[in-house]
Amino acid sequence: MLQTTVIALFMGFWASLYLLDAFLKTHQGFSRSYINFLSRTGLSVSIAQLRWYTPYFNRLFVRIGSWKTHFLKVWFTCGVCFGLVAMLVSVFLLSLMVYNTLCQKPIEQQILTPVMPGVNLPSNQIGYYLLTLFTCGVLHEAGHAVAAVREQVRVNGFGVFIFILYPGAFVDLYTEHLQVISPLRQLRIYCAGVWHNFVIVVVAIFYLLCLPWFLLPFYSVGSGVIVTSVLENSAVSGPRGLSNGDCITNVGQCRVNHVNDWIRCISSSMVAPSDGYCMALDLIQQQDVSLPSYTTPAGNVECCGNTSNTHLCFFYHSKLSASLNHACLPARTITDRPPCHLQSDCRIPGGDAVCVMPSLDNSTKLLRILHHDKPPLLFLGHPLDLHYSLTLSNYWPKALIIPLDLPYVLETFCKYLISLSGALAILNVVPCYALDGQWILLSFLELSLRSTVPNPETRGLIYTCLLLMGTILLSLNIFIAMWMLFMR
Repeated sequence: MLQTTVIALFMGFWASLYLLDAFLKTHQGFSRSYINFLSRTGLSVSIAQLRWYTPYFNRLFVRIGSWKTHFLKVWFTCGVCFGLVAMLVSVFLLSLMVYNTLCQKPIEQQILTPVMPGVNLPSNQIGYYLLTLFTCGVLHEAGHAVAAVREQVRVNGFGVFIFILYPGAFVDLYTEHLQVISPLRQLRIYCAGVWHNFVIVVVAIFYLLCLPWFLLPFYSVGSGVIVTSVLENSAVSGPRGLSNGDCITNVGQCRVNHVNDWIRCISSSMVAPSDGYCMALDLIQQQDVSLPSYTTPAGNVECCGNTSNTHLCFFYHSKLSASLNHACLPARTITDRPPCHLQSDCRIPGGDAVCVMPSLDNSTKLLRILHHDKPPLLFLGHPLDLHYSLTLSNYWPKALIIPLDLPYVLETFCKYLISLSGALAILNVVPCYALDGQWILLSFLELSLRSTVPNPETRGLIYTCLLLMGTILLSLNIFIAMWMLFMR
């Protein structure tokens, strides 16, 4: 229902914007001033798209493209090598995807996965996704512009756009200049965009690996994980649950120093039985408030009824009885006792002690979460529910003015840069209509076949066939990806 409402709002917004634009352009009283406004600002409206175009950045591109021209020549030549190798790799991977699908072989991970907000992209990640697309698009087109200036091709202007929800950028090059330069110089321009996407991936990986050292003056690490957000209406939210800024140090007996430790502790708690606790028999008899017990459909014994929020049914072995004993005991009092896994772990001088274990089904666990300066949190449920209810960070701010979630924001943005910029680099080099790969293929064929295939019509036929094959290949992969996303 929410997705339908959001789609309806977007459709209504773009329809209203388009109709307003058409009305202002045709109205006798507003058309002249409105068209002048669009001309001055560089704005334009089309179906589901808003554009902004300006020559304002041309001087910046000229200044960068004229700086250390020999270095830039080597830089963009490296981009040509990367672009040609990436084209072969992308064609191979996409062909492998189609082959495995036709042969009905199991595919562990898709090569091409469409990202759809509200479908496979969480709503709280949309901001990162859109910002990454905009950043990658601007730097991609800036690469084309700087390479064009380096190769003596005039840049007419630069622009950005929003298509439905997705942002992007474009650069306007002088076509006549572009057509008369050599194929190698054309390749430097056409490959510059995907080359910059690859550089973004390398820089983001380096920054992500060095992030702990960059943040070391402002954050401390290694003494627990910090809660940066808690899922609303989850089992650990509320006044008695966890809150932003809490530092988790233990999950039961499992020590948590880093987020990787947290994941390891949650994983081990799913397969290991819940911790037991040592308690004297006389205390059990004093605190036991058992009701008539019964066996649940899951196979565990329930002796506290369904109304108790503070007590839990435990079982234990006793020397006085050969059968299994059950007792309804206060959960918080019991979990404050020394932990145990076997009867032999409990030794109390001058009295009999037993190891009491929670009576739960296989998927439900009783976890005791330790966090600084607060009473332990008792979680009863599936460990994955606990895991997905929290967003955690390794970084504890050294001062109150330092943002708690800044490391998470930087880390998440770097991960999006790596995944999306890498995907754009591989996708754009596919020899397909309307992608950079179309022009890269054309320039490469002119460069490599001009001497061996002197007939321009023959070279054009080879180009058309390869371009058609690449377009079909990419279309098949998009169809397969959409099918697996919506029909699985």
